[in-house]
Amino acid sequence: MNGLIENVESINKQLARYGVKFGIYKNNTFNERLFPFDPIPRIISAEEWAVLEKGLIQRVDALNAFLLDIYGEKNIIHDGIVPEDFVYLSPGYLPQCEGITPPNGVYSHISGIDLVKGKNGTWYILEDNLRVPSGASYPLIARDLCRRCSAETFRQNRVLDNRNYGAMLKETMDGVNTGGINVIFTPGRYNAAYFEHSYLAEQSGAVLAEVQELFVEDNILYYRSLDGDQKVGAIYRRISDEYLDPLCFYPDSLIGVPNLISVFRAGNVAILNTPGNGVADDKGIYYFVPKMIEYYLKETPILSNAPTYLPFYEQDRDYVLQNMDKLVIKDVAEAGGYGVVFGNQLSTEELASIRETILAEPRRFIAQEVIDFEDLPLLEGDTTIERKADLRVFVLSGSRTQVWPSGLTRFSRNPDSFIVNSSQGGGFKDTWVLSV
Repeated sequence: MNGLIENVESINKQLARYGVKFGIYKNNTFNERLFPFDPIPRIISAEEWAVLEKGLIQRVDALNAFLLDIYGEKNIIHDGIVPEDFVYLSPGYLPQCEGITPPNGVYSHISGIDLVKGKNGTWYILEDNLRVPSGASYPLIARDLCRRCSAETFRQNRVLDNRNYGAMLKETMDGVNTGGINVIFTPGRYNAAYFEHSYLAEQSGAVLAEVQELFVEDNILYYRSLDGDQKVGAIYRRISDEYLDPLCFYPDSLIGVPNLISVFRAGNVAILNTPGNGVADDKGIYYFVPKMIEYYLKETPILSNAPTYLPFYEQDRDYVLQNMDKLVIKDVAEAGGYGVVFGNQLSTEELASIRETILAEPRRFIAQEVIDFEDLPLLEGDTTIERKADLRVFVLSGSRTQVWPSGLTRFSRNPDSFIVNSSQGGGFKDTWVLSV
């Protein structure tokens, strides 16, 4: 590992050279910055990983079953497991997708599941990202550069090889492909994760395409190239739902493909991830995922949610209002670390204001116990410091569900912050899963 620490400056320079950046478009301004890399990896034992892997496959399978049910027969609502308010009032629920069954019944093909490890040794699921989760490319290219700088480090340690992500992504796309080429659909250079789009296209052998290169004719999606028009069988879209098809969703979208949803509805293309997945990664729905596992799979959940309360329920609401100064309160409509407040950091006036908002809009919030999750060592100059860190693991579902033996460990650069999101100024490090 010393070889990585000694070469950290060189590794970060290489990351900059390859354009490994994270862009943020906010207030009509696009700001792009390097995504800082720390050379000290997070290490997960083979035994610990085996439990995580099994639990993550279980969770994603249940979420896919939920989505198939919600856009179909809606049994989980009829049986009183999930209140209909948490489905139909979710901004992620898309009535335009009612009755569409995607290839193999898979909705979330690439799931980014965020976890933290408590200081008690227990892993907790913090969030399910089923729309357009990003981040796999960062540990993928970082590992590659680390190998170049210090191959000896990996010869001396029992680290599972993570270079198979491109092959796993290709297998996932092939597993649902309806006949044609695989395409990664990017909104273009000014997207926050454009580096990842181009890198994953290269790694998976898919075609990287922008809107002007895609068109629909006779209910078939085509890619326009110098070699002629090619039928698209699977499209891994890196564009938000509302912009995908101006004839179905947001009519003023300039980055969507007209009639794409008609092609999808006809079964002539697979869209990864399926539009409408947002109803399943709504922070309010998160509360019900353990119940989904029991309902659909008839199994006991392997991994735990963070202890969560729904103000929608009177008993939970009373608890939240009486303990606001001890809880984390999250606005279900926000993402990227925004809309998260720690009650112990709020003034009396701020607590009173949030109290009134919760009373007026109880469906809008969840509250969670503060998990004292582990700090990981980071290199700062010539010294080692500790900061909070989470882990995003990628679960891929096509003809089968599998977990990539790696992940994106994100850390806070603020010693007083529990928020590690890239959009909040955090950095990242590699995740080493050890072999047996």
